[in-house]
Amino acid sequence: MTAEKKPDTVPKPQPTAVAGSRKAWTPRTPVDVILDQIGKQEKKVAELSKELDTEKSMLNKLLQAKKLLEST
Repeated sequence: MTAEKKPDTVPKPQPTAVAGSRKAWTPRTPVDVILDQIGKQEKKVAELSKELDTEKSMLNKLLQAKKLLEST
């Protein structure tokens, strides 16, 4: 008696059109990495600064309302 091998039931992945359109990996220099990190940090700081300005504005409005309520 010989054992019969069953063919693999799991199909092997076929390359798709999406895989062909991916951008090729290019090595980056340490300088490029640092400059990219600086850019991201500047963007983050700008967003946080904008948020802080909004919060300060809201606080000023609330303080004015408090003064108005205390004066009556």
